[in-house]
Amino acid sequence: MTSGWRWKPATSATGAFGSISSSSAERSAKYSSTIRECEVNAGRQDRLLQAGRRILIHDFAGHPFQFGLSRELARRGHRVDHLYFADDRGPKGHTEHRSDDPRGFSITGISLDSEYRKDDFLRRRLQDEAYGRRVAAEIIRRLPELVISGNAPPDAQKIIQRACRRHGIPFVFWLQDSFGLGVRRVLGGRLLGIGSLIAAHYERLENRMLRKSDAVVLITEDFRTVTQAAGVADERVHVIPNWAAIEEIPVRDKDNAWAREHGLSDRFVFLYSGTLGLKHDPSLLIRLAEAFRDDPLTRVVVASQGVGAEWLAGEKTARGLDNLLLLPFQPMERFADMLGAADVLVALIEPEAATFSVPSKVLSYLCAARPLLLAIPPANLAARIVAEAGAGLLVEPGDATALVAAGRRLRDEAQLRAELGERARAHAEAKFDIARVADRFTTVFRAAGLAIDHAPAGQIPMREAARLAAGE
Repeated sequence: MTSGWRWKPATSATGAFGSISSSSAERSAKYSSTIRECEVNAGRQDRLLQAGRRILIHDFAGHPFQFGLSRELARRGHRVDHLYFADDRGPKGHTEHRSDDPRGFSITGISLDSEYRKDDFLRRRLQDEAYGRRVAAEIIRRLPELVISGNAPPDAQKIIQRACRRHGIPFVFWLQDSFGLGVRRVLGGRLLGIGSLIAAHYERLENRMLRKSDAVVLITEDFRTVTQAAGVADERVHVIPNWAAIEEIPVRDKDNAWAREHGLSDRFVFLYSGTLGLKHDPSLLIRLAEAFRDDPLTRVVVASQGVGAEWLAGEKTARGLDNLLLLPFQPMERFADMLGAADVLVALIEPEAATFSVPSKVLSYLCAARPLLLAIPPANLAARIVAEAGAGLLVEPGDATALVAAGRRLRDEAQLRAELGERARAHAEAKFDIARVADRFTTVFRAAGLAIDHAPAGQIPMREAARLAAGE
């Protein structure tokens, strides 16, 4: 039982080394102009829904592209409440109100009363349930006409879904990862068989929630096997690939303020930005730094926090890797400059995580007009996207020799880097149009049964919100 609840308003944590090609800069400026025009047009009318619908989008992680969806829906005249977990240390989007935000758009960062611990299974489960109660109480207080929830741990998601069902609110399950499958791959053969029991529990829980959802959004057709195994009718399943907040990531010159602050404007930079967790192999970044330790003009830069970043810090000291620069997550307003400072953008994922994890950082990388260097299984969706776009070099995960060889090739071939970077940005511009994405989501919302009646706010739901917050 929690002693109380509070919402903490989100706060911002706030070889060629020359400029990007003129064509990339021109297309970036043209695209930004087109986005602004679309925003104006979209604000005049809502093509698919009646104006003024109350929609609540919950994204546990607080990723940039989900914030982009909420803002786009609000620009169309809807009342959109965006909830996220403020205590999660992962990279975030714009978590504070901006001067150009539409009316009717609100942001709520939800906090717990103690430090969130992913490494303590029992404590994490209790904290996830406490978090779920707080989100549920907020839903009941606001009584939206539809809730879409993604990236939430199952122990939180079940409480969020239950609150929606009790109050007749259509619930859309946004399946970003298969949590049950992930637990099985990580714990299945461990803990003297207990790991398999834990995995089976979460698989059953996840399947039950999928069946009870009014609609399910998958980020890839690869996940359709999950909904089929859960017994979800195909007509309730929609596939909308993830995208990047391209309007937030214009193409930047290498010589920018962020690069100068960190002494990188005249260095060749391999950049890794994002989470480093169990499904990554940070030792590959050490091998990359070791391969270029005698090159005074090359740096390996890692912007991350958490277990992997802490391990890298220890290895950097132990191995004397002065060419390895470790930074915390950068605020969204500096993200484009950070990517612009890079010559090559790096992404990693371990083989056992391939079937259930799609690194969103790869989609953000595509916006920056820089070549990508990936150690990702070829079957992974992100790897397939980069291969289709012709935007980078791919090696098998865990193959440090191949990673270093590909890195040297990109270091030495300026023309190849330019071509790959151009293709990356072109793919992003073609695929990441937020207006089209929002159209697809409004179709899902309609399929979920958006138009429903509600009890007046301020009656029984307010008392139930207080009860849930108290953990009763």
